[in-house]
Amino acid sequence: MKIAVPKEIKNHEYRVALTPTGVRELVERGHRVIVQASAGEGSGFPDTDYQAAGASLEADVEKVWSEAELILKVKEPQSEEVARLGEGQTLFTYLHLAAEEKLTKGLMASGATCIAYETITDDHGGLPLLAPMSRVAGRMAVQAGAHSLEKAQGGAGVLLPGVPGVAPAKVTVIGGGVVGENAARMALGLGAEVTVLDKSLPRLEALDHRYQGRLRTVYSTADALDEAIRDSDLIIGAVLVPGAAAPKLITRKQLSDMRPGSVLVDVAIDQGGCFETSKATTHAEPTYVVDDVVHYCVANMPGAVARTSTQALTNATMPFVIALADKGWQQALAEDKHFLGGLNVHAGQVTHPAVAEAFGLESVDPSTLAG
Repeated sequence: MKIAVPKEIKNHEYRVALTPTGVRELVERGHRVIVQASAGEGSGFPDTDYQAAGASLEADVEKVWSEAELILKVKEPQSEEVARLGEGQTLFTYLHLAAEEKLTKGLMASGATCIAYETITDDHGGLPLLAPMSRVAGRMAVQAGAHSLEKAQGGAGVLLPGVPGVAPAKVTVIGGGVVGENAARMALGLGAEVTVLDKSLPRLEALDHRYQGRLRTVYSTADALDEAIRDSDLIIGAVLVPGAAAPKLITRKQLSDMRPGSVLVDVAIDQGGCFETSKATTHAEPTYVVDDVVHYCVANMPGAVARTSTQALTNATMPFVIALADKGWQQALAEDKHFLGGLNVHAGQVTHPAVAEAFGLESVDPSTLAG
């Protein structure tokens, strides 16, 4: 199969969809891998590494896309990339379509088969291709929040761990999943006072047991959120409804109850954000202030640590990429019900119910298409 790895073009996105090690795995299985020139430089992988692994380098972006049967990316395709997609091609990347109606309709119009990393599941109900980037984003959220609390960044001038004689910052993490736990772990490690809100009692129990009471766990209610809004220096939004838009948990009106200079970090921004005042930002201009509250809403946080993120992502995606390359998308998805959940768009039809519901579209059962 002809597999293409284009260079990411989203603002300050330095990751690449495949490491040279991943290329070698595919080439040794008889596949042709076309890598756009300089695609891996932002992650610390020069063109020579890809050539040594057996990739064909191509400087012409149009050829990279037009010659491919399977296109591997990291972030959702930008408008110029959507225009390059065509019928008979398969796109495998993060999509987050429930927050992107224009992108959804563009992919439908392309006629391509579009499989999303973030809606593939596993036997335990987890999201194995979202998890590695969720771990990175959760840990980065605390770094970003701590930096944003600095006075020069518009924050209240609070040091996350405090110092002897001065209390540490209060950090609230909304959502106890992969992002939330990694954020909590990082904040605890820095010495903050940390609370996790979640609606799953088993999840709260697991966190309580794992962190031996060092982490405060609270069942998420309107009252609990009100308390967090009043008392927290840093709130990290880490909620996820797989494939769907994130719920809005803090309203514009509630910002007036927050301390001036407090910080909101919205890790759910790829899915539309979990704060009413959230809007996607970039690494170039990561924050903005609303009602004296600093908002950090970078939509591709892991892109800032591209080498770590690229390696972690390739480790997770490789079994699925190999299945697509060896078997084709229809057989690969038909043989794996969890992989089938990744199919979002095919030949002009939406195949994920949460995406269809977000925009009032009809959803087609993906099992009728694979096989």
